[in-house]
Amino acid sequence: MTTATTLSTISSVQELAALRHRLPGRRLTIPADEPLPLDRGVSLGPATVAYTTYGTLNAKRSNAILVCHALTGDHYAAEPHPITGKPGWWEQVIGKGLPIDIDRFFVICANVIGGCMGSTGPSDINPATGKPYGLDFPVITIADMVRAQVRLIDHLGIDKLFAVIGGSMGAMQALQWAADYPERVFASVPIAGAAHHTAQNIAFHEVGRQAIMADPEWRGGRYLEEGTDPRRGLSVARMTAHVTYLSEPALHRKFGRNLQDRSGVSFGFDADFQVESYLRHQGSSFVDRFDANAYLYITRAMDYFDLAAEHGGVLANAFQDTPVRFCLISFTSDWLFPTTESRKIVHALNAVAANVSFVEVESDKGHDSFLLDEPEFFRVLDGFLKGCAEHAKLPVSVTGSGT
Repeated sequence: MTTATTLSTISSVQELAALRHRLPGRRLTIPADEPLPLDRGVSLGPATVAYTTYGTLNAKRSNAILVCHALTGDHYAAEPHPITGKPGWWEQVIGKGLPIDIDRFFVICANVIGGCMGSTGPSDINPATGKPYGLDFPVITIADMVRAQVRLIDHLGIDKLFAVIGGSMGAMQALQWAADYPERVFASVPIAGAAHHTAQNIAFHEVGRQAIMADPEWRGGRYLEEGTDPRRGLSVARMTAHVTYLSEPALHRKFGRNLQDRSGVSFGFDADFQVESYLRHQGSSFVDRFDANAYLYITRAMDYFDLAAEHGGVLANAFQDTPVRFCLISFTSDWLFPTTESRKIVHALNAVAANVSFVEVESDKGHDSFLLDEPEFFRVLDGFLKGCAEHAKLPVSVTGSGT
C-alpha cells in the first residue's frame, strides 16, 4: 500500500473509514461470548484490538514493554504510517540501540479501544444494527482501554510486562496499569502526564468537541451513514488542541510574527501569519487520518480520568504496597501537563514508600517534548530501563524463541 496513491484515491470519509480498518498490522478479536466489561456498566463484544510489535519475545516472556500512545497517536509507533507516510511517532525512541532497544525488548503498541486505526470504535459497524456505531458506541474510560490491553497481553501469553510506558494519555494508561494490575507490571514510566485531567484540560477538549458538533456535516454523529464529512469541525478541534501541545518560546522561535508568503498584511482573514498557515495545515492533514467521533470519545475518556477518585479520593491509595518501579518524567515548558502534576504523583508514591524516580527535563518545546528530539529525555529513559533490566536480570540481547 503506497500512501500517496491511497490518499489520492480517497474521495469520501466513508472510504477513509474503511481504509483505516484494513490497514496493515495484527489484530486481536474479543469474542461476543467473552465481551469486554466497561466502566459504563455495559460490555463490548465482538471487538478488535489492532496492534504492532517490534523485537523478539524472549524464552521466559519477561522482556515485553507495552508502549501506550497519546490522544491522536496510534499503534504505528516505530514504522512509517500507512496513511500519511510519515515516520512513526516514536522512531527516535524505539529501535536498535535506542532507549527502548528492540535487540533487548519485545515492544507492543496497541491502538486504543474507541480509536479509529483498527481497534473497535464509533466508526465500526454495530453488529446490532448493521450500521456504524456513531454515538451508539458506549462511552469509554482509560481503565476500559487498559482492560482491552490486558486481553491482548493475555493473548500473547505474557504474564508480566517488563514495563508500561507512555506520554500524555499514554501516561494515564501507564498509571492505570500500575494501579489496577501491579502484579503484572515490573516498571511504569508515565511521561508528561497527570493523575487526573484538570479543569483547564477539560475546557480545551470541550472547545474541540463543540467545534465538531457544531459542524453541520456532523449530523448528530451519523455522518458515515449520511455520506457527509465534518472536516471543518475536526480541523478546528485539532488546531485548538495543537496550540496546547506547544510553548510560547517554541512558537516564537519557529514563527514569531513572520508573514506567510507576503510582504505585508492583507487586511483580510486569509492566513497572513506563518503560525496561522501552520495551524491550518495541522488541521487539514489531521482529518485525513482521524475520525471525528473517535476524537469525541477519546477526549472524553481523558476527561473522566481521575485515579484518586477511583481510590476513595486519596491518590496514594492507588499505589498501596505496590511492587512496581516508577520513573516519572516532566518537561519545564509543558503547561498542559505541568511538572506540578507529576510531583503530586511522586508525593503519593513517596507516601506509600514506593520505588520512584522523578526527572524534570529542561525543554522549551512544550508538552510535545516527549515526541521531539530531546537528548536529556532519551538519556533518562535509557538509564532507567537499563537499571531496571539489570535488576530484573534481563540479558543484554534477546535469546530463545520469539512471537
